Amino acid sequence: MALDPNVELKEKVIHIGRVSKTVKGGRNFRFAALVVVGDENGHIGKGIGKAAEVPDAIRKGIEEAKKNIIEVPVLNGTIPHETLGEFSAAKIVMKPAASGTGVIAGGPVRDVCVLAGITDIRTKSIGSNNPNNMVNATIEGLKGLKSLEEVARLRGKSVEEIR
Repeated sequence: MALDPNVELKEKVIHIGRVSKTVKGGRNFRFAALVVVGDENGHIGKGIGKAAEVPDAIRKGIEEAKKNIIEVPVLNGTIPHETLGEFSAAKIVMKPAASGTGVIAGGPVRDVCVLAGITDIRTKSIGSNNPNNMVNATIEGLKGLKSLEEVARLRGKSVEEIR
């Protein structure tokens, strides 16, 4: 999805993993950074960068995240309907919430929701708590959301008839 180049994207480092490889002279350390970017207005992307130094890994993660941006339908600060995001062993149940509820989510799911521009949502993480799988499951759930206009078009009705 092509995003307007002058949109200000905010980035958040979710997780930095350290990986070591034992070689003849000792251990080699490398880093993997899980990064999420979003404009807090319905666009979100995720990327993983790997490098020998943490700043390089984060930079690579941001570049990848900008290439993987998806659009999320946000309706009055919440999601239009309940959804379940699944990725590997991670499941994230997401439910719309009334205005003023806030983001009720834990860890990586909270960061994804905030950067997507969702201000009121209730979520529950089931299964794996691996940050990468949780972020992927959240994004899969958000991808499955349909806006009111989409539903109306699919049913061949007007938006007023569905409301």
